[in-house]
Amino acid sequence: MKKKYDKFEDEIIEAYEKGELISTTPSKAELEKFRSAAQLTFVKDRRVNIRLTSPDLMDIQTRALEEGIPYQTLIASVLHKFVSGSLIEKSSRITSRSTRTAKKQAAG
Repeated sequence: MKKKYDKFEDEIIEAYEKGELISTTPSKAELEKFRSAAQLTFVKDRRVNIRLTSPDLMDIQTRALEEGIPYQTLIASVLHKFVSGSLIEKSSRITSRSTRTAKKQAAG
């Protein structure tokens, strides 16, 4: 099955196949700058304690299990994506227990 690409990806593939793309090697100074920025990005130097409902924590742990990462890492990732403006909501394969509970309470 052939993968479908979007317009931008098609343009890149076409430019590559025509030999229009040039490979560049960053200087040692640029590499060091990139390395330093990457290291600073992942330095976790602050601790935060939060309280969650049991159902929410269970949903987070389940989602982390789906992703194959520790749940604390998932929480940190979601917070980072939110504050950087890149959080995009996507439906999950799991049904949220907290959503079910809220629906039951509203119906009752």
